[in-house]
Amino acid sequence: MSDVRAWRAALVHCLDDPARGGPEACVHHPDGLLLVEDGHVAACGPWAELGPALAADIPVERLPGRILSPGFIDTHIHFPQIDMIAAFGGPLLDWLEAHTFPAERAFADRAHADAAAQAFLDELLRNGTTTAMVFGSVHRASVEALFEAALARNMRLIAGKSLMDGGPEGLRDTVETGRDETEGLIRDWSRRGRLGYAVTPRFALSSSPDQLASAGEILRRHDHVWMQTHLAETPREVEAVARAFPDARDYLDVYDRFGLVTGRSVFGHCVHATDRALHRMARAGAAIAHCPTSNLFLGSGLFDLARARAHGVMVGLGTDVGAGTSFSVLTTAAAACDAAQMHGRPLDPLHAFYLATLGGARALRLDDRIGSFQVGREADFVALDPAATPLLARRLAGVSDIREILFALMVLGDDRVVSQTWLAGAPVHTQA
Repeated sequence: MSDVRAWRAALVHCLDDPARGGPEACVHHPDGLLLVEDGHVAACGPWAELGPALAADIPVERLPGRILSPGFIDTHIHFPQIDMIAAFGGPLLDWLEAHTFPAERAFADRAHADAAAQAFLDELLRNGTTTAMVFGSVHRASVEALFEAALARNMRLIAGKSLMDGGPEGLRDTVETGRDETEGLIRDWSRRGRLGYAVTPRFALSSSPDQLASAGEILRRHDHVWMQTHLAETPREVEAVARAFPDARDYLDVYDRFGLVTGRSVFGHCVHATDRALHRMARAGAAIAHCPTSNLFLGSGLFDLARARAHGVMVGLGTDVGAGTSFSVLTTAAAACDAAQMHGRPLDPLHAFYLATLGGARALRLDDRIGSFQVGREADFVALDPAATPLLARRLAGVSDIREILFALMVLGDDRVVSQTWLAGAPVHTQA
C-alpha cells in the first residue's frame, strides 16, 4: 500500500535558473499543497486547485506561516573539521597546518568518527541541508562512519576518503593504499540507499603525480562516481602548484592531465581560476562549489560568480566547514550576495535561492532527483519560519514578495529559521 501524505503551507521552488528564465523560473504559491507518495513528490501547486480534489483519507499537515522549500544542497564541506570550525588562524596553508591536520588525525579512531558523524549529520539537518558532497579524512574509517550514519537516516550523501600520499605525518596514504581503500569504499557503499562516492584527491599539492593518475584511472573505471577536490583557492597555493607542476598551463591543467576534469567533477573555490580554466570546465561540464564564508574567513579572495557563469560553468554553494563559518546554506547564500556586491554585480535573491537548491542539484548532476518540487523528485524539503526571531518577524511583517522574504531569511536567518526538515517525506528534524 502506498504511503501518501500532504502538507498545506506556502511553497517556493525553482524550475530553472532565474538568471536565464526570469522570475517565472521561481515558483511561489502563498497557499500551496505538497503531495508526497512513497517518498517522492506526487503534486505541487495552489491549494485552491489541488486541495478540493484531495482524497478524504489523505492526512494533511497544515503549517500556517511556514514556507516549504526543497532541502538545501551543500556542494563542498569537510566532515573531519566539525570540531575545529571557528579556529582562529591565518591564510589557508598556515591554517591547515595549525588546525585542520591535527583535528583530522583523530579520525583514525572509528569510535571518534562514529560520534562525529552523528553530530555532523544532525547539524546539517538542523540547518536544512538534505544533500551534501563531503570530504572525509585520509582514513577509510572516517568515510565508513559517515556513510553508515547517513544510510540509517536515508539521507542523500556523496562522500570520499581524501587521497594524500603527500600529506603530513599521520595523514598520509600511499598510491597503493589510497587506490585499494577507494575501490573498497566504492564497492561497499556507492549506490547503497541514497549514497554516492566521490574520488577525492585533497588538492594538487597533497598527492603525487602517480596518485593523481591513479585517481583518474578510478574515475574512468566507475562511471557512477564523482570527483571532488580544491582549485585555485589562494594566490600562494596557485603559486606553489605552478612550482610543483611547471609544465601545466594552469592549476586546472594539473588535474586535466590525469583525467580528473569531467562532467562528474566538482572543484571547490576557484577564486583565482584562469579564464582558460573556466572555459575548459564549462566544456567538460564540471562544476564549481562557491564557498564565500570560507573565502572571507581565510582572506582567500572574492570568487566572481558572474565571471564563472559568463563562461557557462555550473555553480553550487558550499559551506566549506571548517574554514567556512556556518553549516547554514542560507548564511552562505547571504555571503555569496556580499561577494557579488564587492564585484559590482549584485546577486538577485531568487538566483541565490536557486544556487542553494536546484543549482546545487545541477552542479552535482542530481537535478533529476532533487532540488525542486517537480513531480517524481525525492521529497527532501524544509519548513522555513519567517518569524523565527523577533527581528525577522518585525522585518517581514506584512511582506508578501517572495524575493524580499528569501533575502531577509538569508541575511538575518540561521538554523532557527529551519523549523522542520524531511528526508523522503519522513521528518528528521524539528526545531525545539
